[in-house]
Order: sequence, then C-alpha cells, then structure tokens
Amino acid sequence: MVETVLETHGLTMRFGGVVAANNVDFRLGRRELRCLIGPNGAGKSTFFKCVTGLQTPTSGTVYMRGQETTDWRPHQVASLGVGIKTQVPNVMDGLSVHENIWLAARRFLPSREASQRTRDIIERLGLGDLSRRDLGQLAHGERQRVELGIVAVTDPWLVLLDEPAAGMSAEDVERMTGIIYELNRTAAIIIVEHDMQFIRSIASTVTVFHQGSILMEDHVDRVMADPTVRNVYLGKNA
Repeated sequence: MVETVLETHGLTMRFGGVVAANNVDFRLGRRELRCLIGPNGAGKSTFFKCVTGLQTPTSGTVYMRGQETTDWRPHQVASLGVGIKTQVPNVMDGLSVHENIWLAARRFLPSREASQRTRDIIERLGLGDLSRRDLGQLAHGERQRVELGIVAVTDPWLVLLDEPAAGMSAEDVERMTGIIYELNRTAAIIIVEHDMQFIRSIASTVTVFHQGSILMEDHVDRVMADPTVRNVYLGKNA
C-alpha cells in the first residue's frame, strides 16, 4: 500500500450562499504528482487554499501524514515540511536571489546548513549567474525559478504549486517541468494549473473539479478523452 501523505474528508467551504468547495474527499500518495484542473469557479483554488491554510474550511477535515491540520495557518503547515507556492509571490524584490532563498532556508535550519542548502539549490536550478542580482531585476521565468528554489530549499516531502507555469515562455515551461520532476523524486506534488499543454507534459493523474466537487479523477489520457471533460472544460479541439 502506498503511504497517504495528504487527505481531506468532506471538505466544504461556503461564502454566504455560495458553496465553493462541496464535500471534497481527496487523497494523495507518497511521491505522487497530481494536477487539479477545472474552469474558474470550479473549486480547485478554494480547495488549494483550504489545504495550505490560506482559508479555514466551513466543515470537513484536512490531514497531512495522519496529523489533522484543518485549522492551521500557512506557516504552521510549512513547518511540517510542506513547500507552498501561491499565485501571489512571497518574495522580496530588493534582496538578491541568494538572500531570498537563504532567508527561506533559515526559517527552519541553522545558519551554516541554510547556507549549504542555498548553494545546492542555486546550483540545481541553474541560478548561479543570477544569484547576486536583485530579484526585482529578473524576468518572469527567472523569478518563477527562484520561487521554486524558495519552496525546494527546505527539502519538503509535500509541494503545493498554484499555477507555476502562468505567463511563462515555452522554454521556461520546459525548464520548469524538469525542476518539478526533480522535486517529485523525493516529494509528493499537487499542481493547480490552467495550461493544458503543460498538464499533458507533466501529469499522470488528474483531478477535475466542477461546481465545488470532484467530477473525475483518472489518468490524464482518459481525462482528456472523456466527452464531458473535453466539451465542458477543455473545448472540443483540446
């Protein structure tokens, strides 16, 4: 049996009369890579925020490695060894690439170990030529790589990524794909994404959200071939 590292039971989030996440039961295995898809308003982003602690669900429970984290805040979730990358970057433009990554490492590690981890991550992600430049000077794709470095530097066992390929060039997406595969060697990964080409290139199992609930969960090829998914979410020519 594959170890379950993340699961939710009956996860529900209401905003007044709107049910953004509706009784979601979800399970992710050790070193599994899962993509969450669905149109705007389908519930995938709300689910992501409830899991990462950005929002507290109205009802239901979240467990990480068997420990309930339903009411935890993002910094508490991160302290378990979870790497989180949201759409709103948690970076400091006035500091260098090296400083941004080192500060992320230093939150959980002694200074010497944080420095070594920072050097290792900069080398792994090919950021050596950029390490002393201020983050605010970098192009979008370069910034995205740095943000992944900030996530990866603490060696997380679970990585949660919200639209990591958004606004990136084809070359940057290809580089991003390689980095995610490398992270997946040691970490389970959830990716919320709209870029279907990126999902085709990276996903094995895909979870489709619709009206706050899980509509379908299957191998990416079967999801892409499903008439309901194709017609309602991807378009007939997907």
